[in-house]
Amino acid sequence: MTLSIGIDVGGTKIAGGVVDENGEILEMVRIPTPAKDSQASIDAASEIVNELQTRHDVKAVGIGAPGFINSDRSEVIFAPNVNWRNEPVAAKVAEKTGLPVVLENDANVAAWGEFKFGAAKECSSVVIVTVGTGIGGGIILDGKLIRGSHGFAAEIGHMSLVPDGPLCPCGEYGCWEMYSSGTALVRLAKERAEKSPATAAKLLELVAGDIDAIDGKIIDQAVAAGDSAASDCFAEVGKYLGQGMANLAAALDPEMFVISGGVCNSGDFLLKPVREAFETRVTARSLRPLPEIQLAKLGNLAGLIGAANIALETEYTA
Repeated sequence: MTLSIGIDVGGTKIAGGVVDENGEILEMVRIPTPAKDSQASIDAASEIVNELQTRHDVKAVGIGAPGFINSDRSEVIFAPNVNWRNEPVAAKVAEKTGLPVVLENDANVAAWGEFKFGAAKECSSVVIVTVGTGIGGGIILDGKLIRGSHGFAAEIGHMSLVPDGPLCPCGEYGCWEMYSSGTALVRLAKERAEKSPATAAKLLELVAGDIDAIDGKIIDQAVAAGDSAASDCFAEVGKYLGQGMANLAAALDPEMFVISGGVCNSGDFLLKPVREAFETRVTARSLRPLPEIQLAKLGNLAGLIGAANIALETEYTA
């Protein structure tokens, strides 16, 4: 059995796990992310690897990190939440652990995990849409992860969906994630609760009238309880999510879209409007096979599993 370690670096925690070639996790370790100290974050990831090495015969390490990763998968050009800027993470972790290390964007490794072992394991071409605070993505065409000429591909959340729309944190206007992210869902719910409290009765009941306390989990509970405002918010987010996916289908023609992230908990409350909007907006819809739209199966473990498998395929079996 060939083993590798996957490391998932987040803004609040670093998770590491030993994964076999079938995508099964044998052991996991989680520690807080020392996000303000770039070297401490590297040390923490290395410590996880070294601890797991004491109990498992590991061949390679894959690290999924947020932000821009250079074309040879060795350096983090920019990671917004970990304070890495032009940081040679792969080389530093390799030096501390004695293992080959592959570095990759966190959305890309999550996409690879779903492609190899999750919802898209029967597909050769798939687009993963990660819906959280913003929108991230991963693109796999004909079995190959698409990274672009500089390693920055699949920043799909920053496609301009509404050219004169609101200012995005990236500095542009009307980006897709301003309309279809978890942040957009919460913003809509708060606006609806304030403007039309009668239709948001369950939302307001769940937060004892404190609109500022509305979050994604509360919206999930409210829509399941039949709250009209929460249902309308999912319909609005789903409409824009489906529209953006229709644009991607025109360019990439995947077999499947997989939606991952916290919104997966809402199930058909999100999937139904997404599918309806997609089928309405996709080009040549009467002439083409339509891709499936599914929810992710690996949840928060997709990135760890995907990173470990990419390390095996890139470093050990190459």
